[in-house]
Amino acid sequence: ATKDMGKMLGGEEEKDPDAERKEEERQEALRQQEEERKAKYAKMEAERESIRQGIRDKYGIKKKEEKEAEAQAAMEQASEGSLTRPKKAIPAGCGNEEEEEESIVDTVMKFLPGPLQDMFNKK
Repeated sequence: ATKDMGKMLGGEEEKDPDAERKEEERQEALRQQEEERKAKYAKMEAERESIRQGIRDKYGIKKKEEKEAEAQAAMEQASEGSLTRPKKAIPAGCGNEEEEEESIVDTVMKFLPGPLQDMFNKK
């Protein structure tokens, strides 16, 4: 009881010499439990995936990734040599140099009615 009284009054706590070793063992046990849990869920997911694949095979269903890959391949196949294939994006810096030098004010001026254009051009 006197040891507890000393602790409550602000005295020095006794250090457990094996505390560090016990903490390391506890951390190792936690890591091991986490690995076992991950292995368990990986095994369950593998079982589920095999069941899913069986269902896909039975009914002729394809995975999303396979569908997307086939759709992309079909688009590329159809667009090769076609006159109506989608245009590729023109990177900045390529193309008509005159358009790049044109300012926003000039662009807006094109869309104004004639009398307003004259009024702004006088300035």
